[in-house]
Amino acid sequence: MNRRMFLKTTLLGAGCALVGSYPVFIERNRVQVNRYRVPVEHLPPAFNGFTIAHLTDVHLGPLVSPAFVSGIVHKTNALGTDMIACTGDYVHARNTAREVNRVWPILSRLSAPSGVFAVLGNHDHWADAERSRYWLKRSGQDIRHRCRPIYRGRDRILVGGAGDYWEDRLGIDDAFSGSDAGECRILLSHNPDAVDTRFRTPLSLVVSGHTHGGQVVIPFWGPPVLPVKNKRYTSGVIAARGSTLFISRGVGWAICPVRFNCSPEIAVLELAAGGPA
Repeated sequence: MNRRMFLKTTLLGAGCALVGSYPVFIERNRVQVNRYRVPVEHLPPAFNGFTIAHLTDVHLGPLVSPAFVSGIVHKTNALGTDMIACTGDYVHARNTAREVNRVWPILSRLSAPSGVFAVLGNHDHWADAERSRYWLKRSGQDIRHRCRPIYRGRDRILVGGAGDYWEDRLGIDDAFSGSDAGECRILLSHNPDAVDTRFRTPLSLVVSGHTHGGQVVIPFWGPPVLPVKNKRYTSGVIAARGSTLFISRGVGWAICPVRFNCSPEIAVLELAAGGPA
């Protein structure tokens, strides 16, 4: 092999290595802060411009360290949003409480003026459902099967939480039992497929994760793999069943530790009066 051929082969190999390593070592760790204007039906005037930091699918475990999660929590707190919503899959492993016991002391540092509210995802149940529920309650963030009001003067919104779509009872109607007609109800649900289930309660906004945006998004085609029944539910703001549905791409990874054209995110939702997107 002459020198010219050697250089071409070396450069080609280096280029292939760079392209191959980008989804694993670069984009997967490049957590963006993305801001979305979200139309919400029945939003009281006092809550126009209300902000929610949405944190989901952290997946502490292989390649997602406690130090990395601590950085995410610090970054989320520093955004200064009115509220923080967490929608599950905080750990990665199955059949062990080790990661559950490591991630929740970190998540418990989240803080926002109008509160931090959280539900569980399927991975939290697969790891250790009992221990996950214990930490959810101990953190003071538990919104599963219940709702809490947030007031601004006489106006209020209700924030409620569903159980996991796969591993728990959804309990959407239970969460908002006792609420009045025409109220602004915001549901936290790990899996967006919950929107397509049977429930009677009108919802103004549903905040979800679970999909990771597909993790790999092929230009002009979309994500080859989505872990939901409704393949419309990828990421971003979507109109669904008379409500506005927001799906975050999340922070961590599942199946394969890659991200391509689908960077992880901390989403900031700015609420605005209006109907479904």
